[in-house]
Amino acid sequence: MIDRSVRDYIRTIVDFPKEGILFRDVTTLFADARGFRMAVDQLLHPYAGERIDKVVGLEARGFILGGAVAHQLGTGFVPVRKKGKLPGTTIAQDYTLEYGEAVMEVHDDALAAGQRVLLVDDLLATGGTAEAGIRLIERLGADVVGCAFVVDLPDLGGRRRLEALGMDVHALCAFAGH
Repeated sequence: MIDRSVRDYIRTIVDFPKEGILFRDVTTLFADARGFRMAVDQLLHPYAGERIDKVVGLEARGFILGGAVAHQLGTGFVPVRKKGKLPGTTIAQDYTLEYGEAVMEVHDDALAAGQRVLLVDDLLATGGTAEAGIRLIERLGADVVGCAFVVDLPDLGGRRRLEALGMDVHALCAFAGH
């Protein structure tokens, strides 16, 4: 049997969602039992032995990964969603996308002051979505232990952006370009 890395399970789709973009599709990783388990294990590995009170997953693929990581860590899961998707009272954070602006929300009672949180998502590009998640976590008084991603697109500067905020950033693989 050939040893495969997480990167080997990720499909690249050319010119999606627009011409010139190389879309890194993690659904092929999720669909493979061995690849999915490998990704989840590697995402949580740097944080094994640390106290993690909650895992926060960013919409939408971060829900899949974050839920699995939370399960493995034996902790709760908190979704950070696009505006208008959560019932109940929320707090909101504006952020900038590559091609516009958006708003992320979390329930105002999802985290408690002093809780230690691991933020999880599938892909780190410009870092805007992750930064919005970090801001929401911090506004609720919780502490971000780390930020874990399957894919880093270093050319887009997200890692540098999060590290400039003092975040520990862990990515399983990187792809050049957009």
